[in-house]
Amino acid sequence: MADIGGRSRNAVGIGAGIGVAPYAELTFDSEGDVDRATQGTVARMEATDLLVFAHGWNSDRSTATRLYDRFFSPFPGLVGSGVRLGYVGVVWPAMRFSDEPIPDFDAPGALAEPGLGTTLDPATRRALAEFWPERRAELDRVAELLEEQPDSAAAFIEFGALVRELAGVDAVPAVVAPAVPAIFTEDVLEVCRALSTALVRAGAADPADPAGPGLTIGGGLRGLWGGAKELLRQATYYKMKKRAGVVGERGLGPVLTELAAARPALRFHLIGHSFGARVVSFSLRAVPDRARYVKSVTLLQGAFSHYAFADRLPHDKSNGGALRGLQRRVDGPVVACHSPHDSALKVFYPLASRMAGDSAGLLGFDERWGAIGHDGVRAVPGAPRLSLETALREGVPAAGCVSVDAGSVVRRGGAPSGAHSDICHEELARVVVTAGRMGR
Repeated sequence: MADIGGRSRNAVGIGAGIGVAPYAELTFDSEGDVDRATQGTVARMEATDLLVFAHGWNSDRSTATRLYDRFFSPFPGLVGSGVRLGYVGVVWPAMRFSDEPIPDFDAPGALAEPGLGTTLDPATRRALAEFWPERRAELDRVAELLEEQPDSAAAFIEFGALVRELAGVDAVPAVVAPAVPAIFTEDVLEVCRALSTALVRAGAADPADPAGPGLTIGGGLRGLWGGAKELLRQATYYKMKKRAGVVGERGLGPVLTELAAARPALRFHLIGHSFGARVVSFSLRAVPDRARYVKSVTLLQGAFSHYAFADRLPHDKSNGGALRGLQRRVDGPVVACHSPHDSALKVFYPLASRMAGDSAGLLGFDERWGAIGHDGVRAVPGAPRLSLETALREGVPAAGCVSVDAGSVVRRGGAPSGAHSDICHEELARVVVTAGRMGR
């Protein structure tokens, strides 16, 4: 198993920087292989209930540790006397863009102002090199193009080809390879124009900028390099999206099954943020039928389809979602917390997910590509939709899917992601406790 985040494969994260106890990490590599030392530590935890939290895309090990410390801190005061909590942080190889703000963690003024350039900062360059270790030459050229911003269609074509190589997709139309998002197959100038416009919508670029995305191809093209940088960001998301499913299904799911077999009385409560919500949800594929050890799942700004749990898709009745029916493998509710203030999921997720050939075009609206963290669970009959206040006052159903609008607290954050990472609130910790029936 390869090193992850700069720590040796035998390192065990116990308590470092975490204010709750007992705490341990479950560490996975990009193929879903677990660090057995960390698994052994979790297996020995003295607890009745394990909170298992998987971080999202904009994370490195340090950021994940700070997230877990902040999110877990209210729990000791929220659970009943018969509950002994164990805290588990899932660490998997994600990608930290240092220019993407995280509320509570990034100091005011630490980030560049919107629209002030496309150059990759040194921290992001290092993170990209770790994310794609075999692609140093391509990354060097990508960084050079973003810094120089050539006023040349040929430069954009070269940039698009480099990004496709990094993303691991072929330059073929999406009608041939339908699983590949259109942003990697359509004309790169039109894609960068669409992404530049999306940055304006997300508040990350100035709509009054004369060098903005409204230029015609016959004019200057420098205003589209902001969209080109966003295309690079989307390539990392595309890679992480696939990786999150692998880590969940081949890594976390089997590990939880092993732990449950050894400790049948142990209760598991899964929590995931962003692509971490995908990790914990895809882990349900490894849960045996009629198993009862997963007692709740709480998804915080989940970055996957709002139709994932549907038995039938509204636009394709012959097919269901990628996780269709898996909520029935949870002995409790699957709670999807969502917020309208999440620009990453409101603007960029559907744009990245949309396929070529969609008549709505790259910037058209189509509910097929909505994210569960933007508007909750869709197309699952009987799944209630609650406000956060109602969920905390009246509780959530004992089983099945439920959507909770957390926009009253998940509302802070800068461009381009908006409130996507604004999840460290006691109210959301109380949702987890309520879903798991762990309260006082």
